[in-house]
Amino acid sequence: MPDAASKTTSDLIVERLLEWGVDTCFGICGDTVNGFFEALRTHPEMRFVHVRHEEYAALAAVGYAKFTGRPAACVAASGPGALHLMNGLMDGRVDQAPVIAITGMAYHDLVGTHFLQDVDNARVLDPACAFSERVMGPAHAVSVTDRAVRAALYQRSPVHLTIPIDVQSWTCEQDTVSEKNVPGHTSTARQLHVQVPPEAELRHAADLLNSCERVAVIAGAGARFGAGPLVEEIAQALGAPIAKAGLGKDAVPDDHPLCVGGFGFIGGRAAHWAFENCDGLLIVGSSSPFYDFWPEPGQARAVQIDDRGDRIGLRYPVEVGLCGDARATLQGLLPLIAPREDRSFADQARQVFADWWGLQRKRAAEPGAPMKPQAVTCALSEVLPDRAILTTDAGTTTSWASRVLLRRGMEFSFSGTLCTMGSAVPYAVGAQVAHPDRPVVAVVGDGALAMCMGELATIAQHGLPITVVVMRNDTLGLEIWEQNAYLGNPQYGCALSPVDFAAVAGACGLAAYSAQDPGEVREVLEHALAFDGPALVECVVDPYEPPYGETVKPSQVAKVLKAYARGEPDREEMAANFLAPGRPELSPGVAQHANEFSKYL
Repeated sequence: MPDAASKTTSDLIVERLLEWGVDTCFGICGDTVNGFFEALRTHPEMRFVHVRHEEYAALAAVGYAKFTGRPAACVAASGPGALHLMNGLMDGRVDQAPVIAITGMAYHDLVGTHFLQDVDNARVLDPACAFSERVMGPAHAVSVTDRAVRAALYQRSPVHLTIPIDVQSWTCEQDTVSEKNVPGHTSTARQLHVQVPPEAELRHAADLLNSCERVAVIAGAGARFGAGPLVEEIAQALGAPIAKAGLGKDAVPDDHPLCVGGFGFIGGRAAHWAFENCDGLLIVGSSSPFYDFWPEPGQARAVQIDDRGDRIGLRYPVEVGLCGDARATLQGLLPLIAPREDRSFADQARQVFADWWGLQRKRAAEPGAPMKPQAVTCALSEVLPDRAILTTDAGTTTSWASRVLLRRGMEFSFSGTLCTMGSAVPYAVGAQVAHPDRPVVAVVGDGALAMCMGELATIAQHGLPITVVVMRNDTLGLEIWEQNAYLGNPQYGCALSPVDFAAVAGACGLAAYSAQDPGEVREVLEHALAFDGPALVECVVDPYEPPYGETVKPSQVAKVLKAYARGEPDREEMAANFLAPGRPELSPGVAQHANEFSKYL
């Protein structure tokens, strides 16, 4: 470590980040950021993880934050490097993940002169960051780093510091200090901000919920990190089924007797049944964009808990908004709830869940190759080790992986609101670096993995024991179903040329496995999970199995049928899967149009 007199701007920033507890950095070196890399070299306590693309450096940092609540750093050169960070940082911004981004910049006296890679990174990355600033020198380094880290923690958002290449290596002797910049005027003192609504509002909320007969609970991302057990307690007191937004999947275990699974386009039937029949709604930390699947406006009296006041009432016309930390607010609300003995509403919802899960098992056991995607879902539900961390990607895999049954102690996440393809693998990298003692599994589609195949080399280079499960169907599967159901259009531009992902993984240094028959997938997954090192399992699955078979609405089915009438090339196979035994009984949309589907068999 450099002595005090010779410390550079970069040294001071790295050391201050370490004081804040930020000890992991993902990134790629480059000419405009190599001065900062010298500080990384001389401070080995800052772990550096070399990725293959800057976007995945940012996404790995987001994954690290999602599974720890703490920020990691990501670093890139100016120009294309910083621009590549943008999508990953925006992913963290919309999903509220703290990240510290560091970028290089042109020489301080050539900024704005059309020099090589001369991009104003502070302005370009500002929309994705709660704080974005240029570092002016060693005298500026510590205070601006403190400001950035505080913004990341308090606002749960990425932040950004950009440093001109020459400034990165300046020492204190080369800098000038204004008389207003008093040395040591900032600190790393932390303050945990826990907001609790007023007692009167808690009582108002309790009175409303106590007055309802059939309450449903929604658990979102805000129910993670300690609030989940209180969600379970308050649902138990209310006799309420618990439905989960995608980002709240790990807040409550799937085997909890009140859990009815996910909702929305990627969800299951049971949560929607609960929403269709409830007269009360408690929303805990969710602003899910699938609010069109929530109860009809005015159907249910609603209470919403969120620590972001501007999100209360965003998705549903709630009567009581409780602006506060989910855990602290539930602790205040729970004693005011009158426990009820009637569990009939929750029991009925849970029975629908059991019926729906039974259908998933039937589809999983359907013989033939390629296997149904549910075969992978059901097998993972049985073989995932305790305390596993599961990540998934944007696409049909979002639906299939969201159905994996999680036990207590397991964690899950995906790119929830931005829906970034290629996020599952870098999320898994971040998760494994943060939790080296836990099993980490990434479930990814072939379209998404094709975007980030280079990160298989990252996994191998760092010896990260991640298991990548790629569900290969040689299509951009979700786009087929969305083109059909959202627009009534036949598929176009969705076909993918086949990639032998097992061969690619083997070439990168991973153990590689393949499965395409439902009778072999469990055993193959068990072998991969037992392997002492990084592994990939290529699962070839049926592209015609609808990921929204039980959630599609009658109006959306009408558009699907319109697409068929207009020449959807795979309509026969698709229609047969829509009418698979047991599906119409659990899908009002399919049941309403069953006769029209049968015309294509």
